[in-house]
Amino acid sequence: MTEDILAVSGISVTRGDVPVIHDVTIGVQPDAVTVLLGANGAGKTTLLDGIAGLAKTTAGSITLAGTALSGLPTYRRTKAGLGYAEQSRTVFKTLTVEQNLLVADNGSGDLGTAYRLFPELERRRTLGAGHLSGGEQQMLVLARALISGPKVLLIDEMSLGLAPVVVRRLMTAVGELTSLGIAILLVEQFANLALEIGARAYVLRKGQVVFEGPCADLLGDEDLLHEHYFGGVEAPADDDDTAGDKAMVEGEAR
Repeated sequence: MTEDILAVSGISVTRGDVPVIHDVTIGVQPDAVTVLLGANGAGKTTLLDGIAGLAKTTAGSITLAGTALSGLPTYRRTKAGLGYAEQSRTVFKTLTVEQNLLVADNGSGDLGTAYRLFPELERRRTLGAGHLSGGEQQMLVLARALISGPKVLLIDEMSLGLAPVVVRRLMTAVGELTSLGIAILLVEQFANLALEIGARAYVLRKGQVVFEGPCADLLGDEDLLHEHYFGGVEAPADDDDTAGDKAMVEGEAR
C-alpha cells in the first residue's frame, strides 16, 4: 500500500474557540486526488484551514512528506510543500494575469506548465485579472498555486458560483495536476464530478469522518451519499442549505 504524502492524525480544530473538527484522521495519497465531501456546516473548510495553519488545532498531528507541520506558521507550511487554493477565489485584480503568476513564483514554478494546463490564461496574460470571468479567475488561482511548487494542494470549493461546463473544465485540470506529481485534497460541492477524478473519498458530518473508502464506492450511489451526508434523516423541505446540498449530492452539474 502506498504511503500517504499528507498524513493528518487525530486532529481537532476550533473556530473562534468553538470546537468544529473532532479527532479527524485522513490521508492524501501521492499523485492522486483525495476527495473530501460533506454538507454545509460539516467542517470541511475548517479542516483545510487547520491543515494550512489558518485555524487553531488543539490536538493531533499533521505530516507532509515526513515533515511535521503541526505548530508551524502558514508560510513555513508553504515552504514545506503545502499549497492552498482557498474558497474566496482571491486574485490581485490590478495586476495582469502573468504578474499574478510571477508573484507566486518562488523559483520552483514554471509559467510554461501553467499556460499549458490553462491555455485560456496564456491568451489573457497581459489582461488585468479583475477583467477575467469567474471561471478564468479560478483557473488563475489554481495556476498560481501550481507556480508555487506544492507537493500537496488543498482546493476548497473551486466550483462555487460557476456554470457546470466551467466546473467540468476545472475538474479536468485538477486531474491533470496529479500527472505533474502534485497530490490533491479536494473539497467540492458537486460530489459526483469530484468522485469521477478521485481515488479515495472521505465524508465529514458534524466535524467527524463518517466514511472513508474508494471513490468508486460512492460514485453514482445517491442513496449512500445521502445517508453519509445527512445520517439517513431527510431535512425539512424549507431548509434551503440542505436542499442545495442534496441537489449537489445528486449530481445537478451534469
